[in-house]
Amino acid sequence: MNQREITNLIIKHVGGVENIGDMYHCMTRLRFNLIDKGKFNTEELKKIPGVINTVQSGDESQLIIGAEVDKFYNDLQAQGIGKNKGGGNSKTPFSVSNVLKAVLNTIVGIMAPILPIIIAGGMVKVILAVLVILGMSNDTQSYKILSLISDAPFYFLPFYIANSAAKKFQTNSYMAMVIAGVMLHPNFLKLVADGDKISLFNLPVHSVKYGASVIPIILTVWFMSYVEKVVEKFTPKMIKTMLRPMLLLIITAPVALIVIGPIGAYMGDGIYFIIKNINENIPWAVPTLMGIFSPLLVMVGMHLSITPFAVLSVSQLGYETLMGPGMLGSNVAQGGAALAIALKEKKLEKREVAISAGITALSGITEPALYGVTLKYKKTLACVMISGGIAGFYAGITGLVRYAIASAGFLSLPVFIGDNPQNLIHAVITATIALVLSFVLTSIFVKVDREEQIVVPNSSKTGEILKSVARGTVIPLEEVKDEAFSSGALGSGVAVLPMEGTVYSPVEGQISMIYPTGHAIGITTKNGRDVLIHIGIDTVKMEGKGFKSYVEKGAMVRPGDRLVDVDLNLVKENGYDTSIIVLVLNSTNEDITVTGKGELSVNDELLQIKN
Repeated sequence: MNQREITNLIIKHVGGVENIGDMYHCMTRLRFNLIDKGKFNTEELKKIPGVINTVQSGDESQLIIGAEVDKFYNDLQAQGIGKNKGGGNSKTPFSVSNVLKAVLNTIVGIMAPILPIIIAGGMVKVILAVLVILGMSNDTQSYKILSLISDAPFYFLPFYIANSAAKKFQTNSYMAMVIAGVMLHPNFLKLVADGDKISLFNLPVHSVKYGASVIPIILTVWFMSYVEKVVEKFTPKMIKTMLRPMLLLIITAPVALIVIGPIGAYMGDGIYFIIKNINENIPWAVPTLMGIFSPLLVMVGMHLSITPFAVLSVSQLGYETLMGPGMLGSNVAQGGAALAIALKEKKLEKREVAISAGITALSGITEPALYGVTLKYKKTLACVMISGGIAGFYAGITGLVRYAIASAGFLSLPVFIGDNPQNLIHAVITATIALVLSFVLTSIFVKVDREEQIVVPNSSKTGEILKSVARGTVIPLEEVKDEAFSSGALGSGVAVLPMEGTVYSPVEGQISMIYPTGHAIGITTKNGRDVLIHIGIDTVKMEGKGFKSYVEKGAMVRPGDRLVDVDLNLVKENGYDTSIIVLVLNSTNEDITVTGKGELSVNDELLQIKN
């Protein structure tokens, strides 16, 4: 299935183009504001290749995609989706909880698109920290240039927020950025730096530095969205082109400097005061709570609502404790749990998912682990939350701080390098506690559900015979032109060079895995053996062209049942080897006996599993 077909399925199961009011994305998920949320077909969306899970959070309907979210978003945009038609036509009754929910959803909607910019700046700071450790002096021009590159995403944050907020509030994004330009203009900054009283027509303009600020520009753009509606309504059509932008600028900019900006700044100072007092009086509390509850925040996509306050803390204090220390413990704990599951899981498909998700979580992105592992195995979430909480508690009592914003994980540990040389050591210990504790707890308390496997009581794992998967010529595994197979790293087996394009089941069992392109199939035999049938070499690149599957995951099969039809000529025309590899996973040459025949029919014995 190609990307356009996937996109069409997404559009269909979110209710069609006409149901999409707005769309944007963050690091791992597509976020829709739907006109009718009831048309969000969760069950069908989960079946779409590449969709890890779905979430309904407030007014948002979300698809968890992972690292390839850009590809999905770009293809949807290419079809005209996400042009901001103002999704959602239902009115929510007024209440404090509903207002709070709306505010948090708005913050998430504004921050999510610009999170990659913030992480980019943070990761450049990581590189800079490593270079300093390796001997680069902070007096060199190279250091200074890299430093300004890393600071640019934070200092000019009001520009990016202005653009994102304008889309959220459905107002002119370019005019919003102009207002941000007024607040960051060098001449205004000079007036502030001089320390003299500033006024506009005798109205006081407060001396506020708006670099790296978040709240003032959000409030200003929100105000501007209402100004635009009034201007649009009362401006004469003949001069609207000239008069509307001028009125927007001349009204919004002074109000921003005189009223809204200072209010936002005072709100920021209040939050800064709260953060500072928490750090001084109960420094263990926030990292512990974040370590425990981060998975739940990520599940509903609300972890991004904390980002503005973390950025505020970095800009005011030079470091932050709201997200980094606690999420370091939580993210790494998810990785440890996933790797423990990978060790316990016997099914190849699930093991591969767990390993991949574990590595991704250790790097700081947890959605694949959360939805692919943590929520699928009972008690795993509890193990992760306990481990993350204990690691967060250690981070809190040792005063761990983070000096830049980046996805919390092993790859971003250098963002914990600062004035205190012990800080990085505490970060490493925090991550290690989370990894080891989560791995151990998951290994002890989580049982892998094997109900899907076919297990015959009192049956031995001996003497099982596998028939040939196709009519063709036998090829020793070591002669297969793919190191992953020929080395025996995945298991022992044999290959068949097919004469015909139909591939049959070699054994009685259950389909445990079938790749979406149809080129690879896993079968769990009646005695619990995992058999992999891989049709061709590098044929995954054909994206399913020339392959037709006749079975689905979970189907029961017997020797000789038709599995897949493959167009061998098309495979050859595309330059790929047509050999069909049959592996008994996690086996050695001593475990199996391969047939001595050179040519086989479908009913001939291909190999036998020894005692």
